[in-house]
Amino acid sequence: MYQPGKIAYKVPILPMRYARHFSRFMESQGINPAAFLEGSLITKDRLLDSDGFLSMAEILSVLNKAQKLLDDELAPFKFGQSLDIIKHGLLGHSLLCQHDIKQLLHTNIAYLRVCLPLMGIQFHQNGSQFSIQLEDSWDLGDLRTFIVKMYLGSIYALTSLICRNFSFTFDFPTTLSNEEWQKILRNAPVQFGAEKNLVSMRISDPNQSKAQDDDNIADHLAIATSKQTLELESTINVLVKVRQQITNNPGRDGTLERVAQQLGMCARSVRRHLKMAGFSFQDIRNEVRETFATRYLIDTSLPLEKIAERLGYSDQASFTKAYRGWTGKTPGIVRRSSITNV
Repeated sequence: MYQPGKIAYKVPILPMRYARHFSRFMESQGINPAAFLEGSLITKDRLLDSDGFLSMAEILSVLNKAQKLLDDELAPFKFGQSLDIIKHGLLGHSLLCQHDIKQLLHTNIAYLRVCLPLMGIQFHQNGSQFSIQLEDSWDLGDLRTFIVKMYLGSIYALTSLICRNFSFTFDFPTTLSNEEWQKILRNAPVQFGAEKNLVSMRISDPNQSKAQDDDNIADHLAIATSKQTLELESTINVLVKVRQQITNNPGRDGTLERVAQQLGMCARSVRRHLKMAGFSFQDIRNEVRETFATRYLIDTSLPLEKIAERLGYSDQASFTKAYRGWTGKTPGIVRRSSITNV
């Protein structure tokens, strides 16, 4: 087992995309990425490096901060469940190789062992019965339980499409009731305080015809692409509605919280959809305000303080500063130019 302080903890081992997945998961839990990145060894800019890798020291620094911020014993398992075949990049391979389910199961777990080398994985098979056991490879300290849950959650997500009759054992205790765990384990038996961290399962019937294989491939592709399309359509729909709400109320009612309330959403969800579309709420609001301000300046004789009030600014000076930032000109110059050109 690798020990803290050793050079192995500084070797880049984990693709940066997993850090981005984790960042999005934390946002879904209501935690701003800046909150758990602060004081860690990872900067927000590094998350955008598609070719980057993280060292074990960096991984532990982020997870340690995240564990303190998350107030949910199930959260790491839920994050693991979010790492399905699509997140791991295994959708194509899984669909094309589903004619040999046993080999597919071996390959997917082997992929997990290589791409997420935070724990060792032992794979055992007895006929159609399989078990996957986790083993310590690193000294994880207080994060060991967190990472075990994360791993077993992902293994569950990777195998649930082709296996059934799951059961789980954990070598640590829990403060939650069995009913709370069953909600995310779909009534699979679970035992705590056992000797091993292990998930057992039975493989589904592997005797499928080629025609059935093709139907299954088409079905899974349709589901996967539909989810992506629906998510994109939902995001675009939110973007349009946000712009419309701000246009209807460009003043003090045009805040993120107020717009989210009008859409029947939480502010965090609105922000996430806009981010996926490549926009920020403030950018959209400023764009709408600039358009309104320019029309007021050119087409009306409203005093500047009234325009500022209509657009939600506390005073004329704040409005003037904002308008200069948008256009490079002061409201007074724009208004005088419009009068000169009449």
